[in-house]
Amino acid sequence: MPNNIADEALRIYCAGPLFNGAERDEMAAIADALTDACYRVYLPHRDGMEFRLVHRTLIDRGWEAPQAAAFLHAAIFALDVYQLAVECDALIWNLNGRVPDEGAVSEAAIAWTLGKPIVAYQDDVRSLIAGRANPLLVGLVDFQTIDNIDDIPDAISTAIVAGESLPPAIDEMPAKLQQASRDGARLWQAIGNRGAQQNDELLADVVTELFAPTRTADTKSASPI
Repeated sequence: MPNNIADEALRIYCAGPLFNGAERDEMAAIADALTDACYRVYLPHRDGMEFRLVHRTLIDRGWEAPQAAAFLHAAIFALDVYQLAVECDALIWNLNGRVPDEGAVSEAAIAWTLGKPIVAYQDDVRSLIAGRANPLLVGLVDFQTIDNIDDIPDAISTAIVAGESLPPAIDEMPAKLQQASRDGARLWQAIGNRGAQQNDELLADVVTELFAPTRTADTKSASPI
């Protein structure tokens, strides 16, 4: 990897399935490979919020499960969009699974639209069509994937060097992407100010303060800030 890239400590968004232990372990291995190569990473369930844990905390505090899920989903969406669109310089996309993870597909599409470098990793053949990945997925990475986690840092480095232009600033993004990014920026700042990373009680505090609706009898849905 060129020294200038390592020295800048670029941040990589790790997108992929996170719904069981094996998936989380694989995503952690991808993140660790990048960290070992002197990149910073954003691994959503570890560095942001894990839905099931914060949701349980909100329910324990008396929120009805559907309402807590609504405003927590709004918070997670804003935070992850902000990280992807603003904080992170590139994206590693894990395509493994019976079908590719829906959230990661959305994240890859956002990154591609913004012109962010993307590398796709896949060593799972279950979702292949006639031996090939879905063209509407791998078209986002010029129809190239890698199948070895150890190769990810060099592939990311190559993708970054080949990048043609810087992504747009927030005020140059489409309106809805601007709003989500700004909401996520406020949430990320609050998480940092409160030292809430990996603390589900503090994360629940921040999410409630910024995203929860007023607790009235006629409240029907959550609205983000």
